[in-house]
Amino acid sequence: MRKLLIGNHALSYGAKLSRAQVISAYPITPQTEVVELLSEMCASGELKAKFIKVESEHSAMASLIGASAVGVRTFTATSSQGLALMHEMLHWAVGARTPIVMGNINRALAPPWSVWTEQNDSLSQRDTGWMQLYAQNNQEVLDSVIQAYKVAESIDLPAMVILAAFVLSHTSEAVEIPDQKKVDAFLPSYKRKYKLDPTDPHAFGGLTNTENYYELRYKIQKAMEKALDKWEEVGEEFEEIFGRKYGLIETYKVSDAKNLIISSATIASTARNAIDKLREKGEKVGLLRIRVFRPFPAKKVRGILNSIDKAVVIDRNIGFGASGIFYQEVKAAMYNEKNTPPIFGVVAGLGGRDVTSKHIIEIYEDTIKKNKPKSDIIWKGLKE
Repeated sequence: MRKLLIGNHALSYGAKLSRAQVISAYPITPQTEVVELLSEMCASGELKAKFIKVESEHSAMASLIGASAVGVRTFTATSSQGLALMHEMLHWAVGARTPIVMGNINRALAPPWSVWTEQNDSLSQRDTGWMQLYAQNNQEVLDSVIQAYKVAESIDLPAMVILAAFVLSHTSEAVEIPDQKKVDAFLPSYKRKYKLDPTDPHAFGGLTNTENYYELRYKIQKAMEKALDKWEEVGEEFEEIFGRKYGLIETYKVSDAKNLIISSATIASTARNAIDKLREKGEKVGLLRIRVFRPFPAKKVRGILNSIDKAVVIDRNIGFGASGIFYQEVKAAMYNEKNTPPIFGVVAGLGGRDVTSKHIIEIYEDTIKKNKPKSDIIWKGLKE
């Protein structure tokens, strides 16, 4: 069945099709429609789930950690200041090895107040241990929620499905809604190995000492490394059942490319149009879209950049005092490689400012003339 959905409702349908059993959330612009629709589904009986109304995002995540520890499938959604308020609990979710799935709508952080898109809210959480996936359209939003449960429950780590505020969250697109029976076959019910159970008592989240803490963190890292292959496996299995393929990265016209544009989410989607126009001018340029940011697909990135003359990374975020954050990760992945090309870092579109095909062409043409970057940040779109 095809349905016209905004990105927020694509998240809602993803949670419904995944048969989330406990949903806890606090509304915040531009996320509100996600949980409004889910609350309606719960109230009508369309979704057999417990909807918990809480007083803050911190409480929303705390309640889901408890629900997941009991062994049920959980979901929430948030944005910007709400995600920032969850920060303490995000660490708890990882340390407790709870495979919670959360939708986050990228919104610029205050002050000054903004409701427009920027990636710093989710990227501020990059080292908490949550997997992070950046979607480029509403179909991918829905599909990624289902896939996120499959990956998260296989390695016992939580996952964040991330989409751009308003560019996707409030924009309607035709979305294929999978058949529930097919989703059930792809994503069986969740069975937690160790859970809160009065008939089989365990201690959870207690004090540990120096003899054990280090190894527990090592296991989280190993689970993240395992997730790299798992995202690829789940993507292939998803394609077999539903006909749409996803992986850690996505490429466009890279087979004969000499130069590369690297980005994520909706800027990467716009970059396709720019690349088509550049190709018409004779430029051998391709696109690398980084879909899964945590765990970072360093091996995939290296495999493509080793044969490229120059690359430019376009970030809709800023690591203050350093550079764009995807740019940092790409450079780090290439550090020990013999054939590392010059990599340029561009920061654009902060606070939701438009990044158009014209802008991307200008970025490419400006950087490709240079032998190497003079700075780690090239600012694009600043007012005079």
